[in-house]
Amino acid sequence: MQKPESPGGTDPGCAEPDTVSQEQGPADICRNPPDVLTGTEKGIILLIAVLAGFLTPFDGAAVNIALPSIAAEFHMDVISLSWIATAYLLAAALFLVPFGKIADIYGRKKIFLYGIGIFAAASFAMTMVPSTNLMIAIRVIQGLGSGMIFGTTVAILSSVFPPGERGKALGIYITSVYFGLSMGPFLGGVLTQYFGWRSIFFVNVPIGIAAILLVTWKLKGDWAECQGERFDLAGSVIYGIAIVAVMYGLSVATEGAGYAFLLTGIAAGIVFVLYERRIKFPVLEVKLFTGNRIFAFSNLAALINYSATYAVTFLLSLYLQYTSGFTPESAGLILIAQPAFQAIVSPIAGKLSDRIEPAVVASAGMALTAAGLILLIFLTETTSLWYLVLCLIVLGAGFGLFSSPNTNAIMSAVEKRYYGVASGMVGTMRLLGQMLSMGIAMLVFAIMIGPVEITPAYYPQFMASMHIGFIVFAIFCLVGIFFSLVRGKMHDTA
Repeated sequence: MQKPESPGGTDPGCAEPDTVSQEQGPADICRNPPDVLTGTEKGIILLIAVLAGFLTPFDGAAVNIALPSIAAEFHMDVISLSWIATAYLLAAALFLVPFGKIADIYGRKKIFLYGIGIFAAASFAMTMVPSTNLMIAIRVIQGLGSGMIFGTTVAILSSVFPPGERGKALGIYITSVYFGLSMGPFLGGVLTQYFGWRSIFFVNVPIGIAAILLVTWKLKGDWAECQGERFDLAGSVIYGIAIVAVMYGLSVATEGAGYAFLLTGIAAGIVFVLYERRIKFPVLEVKLFTGNRIFAFSNLAALINYSATYAVTFLLSLYLQYTSGFTPESAGLILIAQPAFQAIVSPIAGKLSDRIEPAVVASAGMALTAAGLILLIFLTETTSLWYLVLCLIVLGAGFGLFSSPNTNAIMSAVEKRYYGVASGMVGTMRLLGQMLSMGIAMLVFAIMIGPVEITPAYYPQFMASMHIGFIVFAIFCLVGIFFSLVRGKMHDTA
């Protein structure tokens, strides 16, 4: 494998505590468990990661199915309804990078544990929420917990599993993510139809408690490769301003204020990059992007792929329940096809990426995803159900083929001390992509429909909005194939 490049030249990483020389400062001392763990210990850590990997995507997928029921109870227009999903993603993206860095400094186990606790507590609060505004506020708290989980899970796995095993482990972890996505629509539909939409959030509580118990009981060590570094609070604030301004700007883009927010967000993003390049301990090591081609283009490919795929479930959930008249249970059962095929393909793709170039496998997945999106453009109110299922299968296989190899490429392209940052970027690209995907959907709805409830009178406008969304997403994927192919090679050639 090609030796990963580090910002500013060669970085030896952290020394183990028993080999630290007197010249080393506190930032060089790691509070890590031994590098060599038994198979049982690795298996327990992987089990914890699997539980965490299932928890948050299950919640997101189940909520998408419940949106029409939530809208009916609170009489929400389509833009406000979008914010139930977007507020969660926005908060997760807002806190993921800062907490990824905090985890590097103070210990990934601590942040991981706190994240699961916050997510489970917020889920319980959602079972009793009385109003739309409070619901969105609690979704922000859920997003905070989710960001803490996302910012540490992949980093812990990458610390525990060596390069020859990492692709397989990441494949299993991502399979758990897709299993959560698979069960989310189906169980979310069943729970919504028979027990009400609030029951969706209650399911998270026992899973969260089980994960907390396992972490406390079995997870040893903190994995703090950057202990002693100073946390970049100013950079974190600028980063947060950029994300919030862009997303809010997209949601009100049809108003004059929308453009002002978008310009503010873009300007803050530029300031953030310039600021991070000049300080000693940045919250985000932007030099990883300028000095590491594989890392930069793999992250860009991930951003494009998630931007093109996340809102598909949101749009199809509304399509199936509004224009096609399916119940939440039936809609969830239909939508299970996509993540189910993701779960089947992902571990195979992850294992393949340990032996052949991840760029080749991931690019093939991106192309397959683009094909699925192009097929969705031709949906009508009378389209055969089998055609829709075929589209979902193609999408699922494509995304499963892309995600594991791409994650493997990102984590293998950096040195050990940057695993927290790299893990944070894996989650950040996912969440930023998901937010951008929802932002595009909200923008199209704002232009084509406006702030109204979706009723039969607005079905033609809804269908037109959905078609425009799929066209934009397909174009994204076609462009993404290029960035996926030009990332460079990880494996040595014979």
